[in-house]
Amino acid sequence: MISRIFISLIFLTAFFITCPAFADELSDAYTKEYTFLKAQKDELVHRLKKEKDQQSQEIENAAKEVYSLQDRHVSLSKELKQKESDIEKAQEKLQDATSNKEIIDSVIVQAKMGLEKFRIKLDDTGESKARTMVQAFHASSILYQNLSSMHTEEGQFYLLDGTAASGEIVKVGNIAAYGLSANQSGALAPAGNGEYKLWNQPGSDDDAKELYGRNMPEVLDIFVYENKEKDAEYQKDKTYSDVMESGGFIGYIIVVLGIIGFLLILARVLFLLRAGSRVNEITGIVYEKIESGKRAEALEAIKEFKGSTARVIRATLRNITSERDHIEDIITESILNENRALDRFSGFILVIAAVAPLLGLLGTVTGMITTFDVITVHGTGDPKMLSGGISEALVTTMFGLMAAIPLMLMGNLTNGWAENIKDSMEQGALHVVNLYEKFSTPK
Repeated sequence: MISRIFISLIFLTAFFITCPAFADELSDAYTKEYTFLKAQKDELVHRLKKEKDQQSQEIENAAKEVYSLQDRHVSLSKELKQKESDIEKAQEKLQDATSNKEIIDSVIVQAKMGLEKFRIKLDDTGESKARTMVQAFHASSILYQNLSSMHTEEGQFYLLDGTAASGEIVKVGNIAAYGLSANQSGALAPAGNGEYKLWNQPGSDDDAKELYGRNMPEVLDIFVYENKEKDAEYQKDKTYSDVMESGGFIGYIIVVLGIIGFLLILARVLFLLRAGSRVNEITGIVYEKIESGKRAEALEAIKEFKGSTARVIRATLRNITSERDHIEDIITESILNENRALDRFSGFILVIAAVAPLLGLLGTVTGMITTFDVITVHGTGDPKMLSGGISEALVTTMFGLMAAIPLMLMGNLTNGWAENIKDSMEQGALHVVNLYEKFSTPK
């Protein structure tokens, strides 16, 4: 449209320039064209305004529709959440119902298994599980009353020699029983497969007779069991040889070393008793003779005495006329000679006391290794198979401590005793020298 107007203006201008004679006609034409163009412009402006108004209306309608859709979306979202919540609650109810059904089924199965052990059968052929539950609770209540009371029934049990005997069985609930037969009576223990056997511990036959007569003794010799399906082994009193065997080879070594140590302690005590015997009597005689100036008689008076103190005093008297330093050397030499007898076995005793607990620790380690070897091969199902290694581990430790503690104590006590004897020998010899110098010096 603009290009058309521009071309028209060019033609009119050219025509006006070239044809001045037609100026009026050209002006009229120009006016008409201008009027036409203005009308076109007004029409275009009107159409543009109309289009804008229409677009504004459409935008407004679209916005209203958007708001409406948003409200609808929010409403649907809330409804969806509500539906999801309802579905979740329904699933929880379904899960609870399923779980309750499983629990009821499990309770019924457990009740059947538990009651079948006492030869009670439940009728679960009907469709109502509630009826089966009521039946199970009723049977359990009756069974509980029977098992929690003491009653007597006829039955069979095995005697100590293995023969079967018939008689009366007094049941103390479901944890203990007593048997009475024409030959033997007493407490009963499980023999396996639901049967009984007489327990080998004495003193329960009187209790069986008292309970059969509905009298309750003040003290019961009773064997309490968990169930009758597993055979209870007879108790066997452990002897010293059984304890020794449970300690294994290392246990024997510790016991032998302990015996040797105690024999050495005994020998050492005898040596010290002999070495320190009659010390006060010997020194008293010598002091009296020296104070009287009778050195030769003092030596003769203690000639028959035995022991380390007597030997040191005699050596002192034989050399008492020598110089002071020489006499002290003689005393020291005599005491050193006696040290070998006084310290005899002391080191070996302390070595045994130190080695014994180490051997016990070694036995502990070897016992645990044995236990783990058994676990590797046989598992942990049978505790009796594990008892050998555990027994070795504990018994060797016990043996080691039993040997070490008294040997360490007695070894140190005898060492202190020996030191006291040495001190008394040195003190007595020096006192003799001092007395001789005192009474032999001219006044």
